[in-house]
Amino acid sequence: MRMVKKLVIALAASSAVLTPVAASAAAGARAGSAVAGESELEGNSSWIIGLIGLLAGITAIVLVADGDEDAPVSP
Repeated sequence: MRMVKKLVIALAASSAVLTPVAASAAAGARAGSAVAGESELEGNSSWIIGLIGLLAGITAIVLVADGDEDAPVSP
C-alpha cells in the first residue's frame, strides 16, 4: 500500500511540473491567423480608469473620515 501511495504522489508531482512546460511548448507552435478587418471599437479608455480611481479615493476618504463619535457604553 505504501508503494502505491508513493507512486501516486510522484505521478501527481510530475504532472504538476510537466503540465505548464507542455502548455508553453504548445503555445509556441501555433500560427497566427490573418485578420480581415480591424475592430472599430478601439478607443482611449484611460478616462474610465481615472474615474474609477477617483471614485475609489473618494469612497476611501469618506469611510476613513466617518465621524465615529459613538462612545462605548458599559452597563
